[in-house]
Amino acid sequence: MGQVVMTVVYLLWHVHEDEPDSDNDKLCGIYSTEANAKEAIERLLKQPGFRDFPTGFQIAKYTIDKNEWTEGFVSTSGGS
Repeated sequence: MGQVVMTVVYLLWHVHEDEPDSDNDKLCGIYSTEANAKEAIERLLKQPGFRDFPTGFQIAKYTIDKNEWTEGFVSTSGGS
């Protein structure tokens, strides 16, 4: 058997609070390296909105083909 290669990606998010208890999350891009995601932040900081909320950037590392959310969830907006 061959060696298993863990492939990862880096999701770049920008999050800021519009109203109390209301986040405005934007997925800005998916990158092959953390360095590429950081370079994207530098480019986005020149754009309207992003430059007004420069601390809202978050980089999240994810492994390809791996469940990240492994439990169910509860909805507070109706339904069963």
